Amino acid sequence: MRIIHLSAECYPAAKAGGLADVVGSLPKYLNQLGDQCEVVIPKYDNQWISSQNYKNIHKGSFKMAEEEVRFSVLKMKEDKLGFPFYVIDIPGRFDRPGIYIDPWSGRGYWDELERFVSFQIAALEWIKDEKKDPDIIHCHDHHTGLVPFMLSQCNRYRSMSGIPTVLTVHNAEYHGEHELDNYKLLPAFNIDNVGLLDWNGHLNSLAAGLKTAWKITTVSKNYMSELSENSNGLEMLFQQERQKSRGILNGIDTEVWDPASDALIEYNFSYKDRKKGKRKNKEYLCKEFGLNPDLPTISFIGRLVREKGADLLPDLFKQVMYSDQEVNFVLLGTGDPQLHQIFSGMAGDHVGYFDATLEYNEQLAHQIYAGSDFILMPSRVEPCGLNQMFSMRYGTVPIVRSVGGLKDTVQDISEDNGYGITFAEFNLEAATVAIERAVELYKDPKEFSKVLSTIMKLDFSWKRSAREYIDMYEALTQK
Repeated sequence: MRIIHLSAECYPAAKAGGLADVVGSLPKYLNQLGDQCEVVIPKYDNQWISSQNYKNIHKGSFKMAEEEVRFSVLKMKEDKLGFPFYVIDIPGRFDRPGIYIDPWSGRGYWDELERFVSFQIAALEWIKDEKKDPDIIHCHDHHTGLVPFMLSQCNRYRSMSGIPTVLTVHNAEYHGEHELDNYKLLPAFNIDNVGLLDWNGHLNSLAAGLKTAWKITTVSKNYMSELSENSNGLEMLFQQERQKSRGILNGIDTEVWDPASDALIEYNFSYKDRKKGKRKNKEYLCKEFGLNPDLPTISFIGRLVREKGADLLPDLFKQVMYSDQEVNFVLLGTGDPQLHQIFSGMAGDHVGYFDATLEYNEQLAHQIYAGSDFILMPSRVEPCGLNQMFSMRYGTVPIVRSVGGLKDTVQDISEDNGYGITFAEFNLEAATVAIERAVELYKDPKEFSKVLSTIMKLDFSWKRSAREYIDMYEALTQK
């Protein structure tokens, strides 16, 4: 089967979060199992994309409302990602450094809707002009949620309406919501069906995709069930579309995330020399941050936003540091400017026990996974979560709130064969107790060593999940 993945992100070309990791790895593993997956994203003006060699394979134009939009489809010449990789160049829309956020202002781009509508139309124009239709078009999040609508409703794509569409919801907090009158940006369709775009009086790209896609997937089974109760206003729609929905747990790229060969960490190590490898990487990490390597080291890596529970961290860290517990805290992330200011102040106030790097830094992230004892994820919402899988691959014990995919992937040490520390309620008391339990585990070398052994043997690769996707694709193409 030939499957085209349409996405706003793909690692390593353009990454803002876990969406990029999934789109950059799932197609590779599907191809290894015999499929023919391709990935298409916008051509952003960043260093990675600009440094690749491309072949221009298609040029076209279309009308978007009154605007004449010209575009080019470029294919990367070297097959270094494990799948054919394409970028769509739309001058004036994506030739900017940020994916969603203007790095100069820290705010989202004013023309977000026009940007991603133009990307989706350009992709469909290219597909329409190709000699053979793909077997599946797989869309990711609201940035491509209008594709299933356009294929099923727009007169221009009537000949392609039989192509099955899959929409994967990586994060239902973001809907791509705009004024309903913006439907005029789309190619002509029967106006009687404008309700397919409408949710609560607005054009809602995610809602439109949920209504019109042939199949809906989410990135963990538990998150699928949670969306009917908490999806930022789409709860009823997820309930209505339950029959065509399924949760498939994300995996990780075990070739990229392998402590034995990872070029981004200071000391490579495997399961066999895990104790020595962890110790050397911890000593290196602590030296970099001015911390004592004999203390338990707990790290947070991620976006500093409400859904990740980042607003809980300042009080949590202070409560532990002002107690009689001696703990190192390391933080890597970017997001809320107010939190940036708070963490910058804390780094100066708690030298030797806390440090923060307030930026996106892929290399440092790998080193933190390799050198930490624990990774902390106090999320309010966590569709799947990849950080807990990365951390366990590197022998770092997860401390997580039991929500979404975290509940599917981390089993508490109090249970038989448990290997992580979990807490249920999102509050300071529950998170503090979880950290206290982590410190107690660290102080028991025999038990801590046992947990380290367990987590490094767990398999969170894409192999199992990719097979589930293939089964779903095959069922769709047999209809």
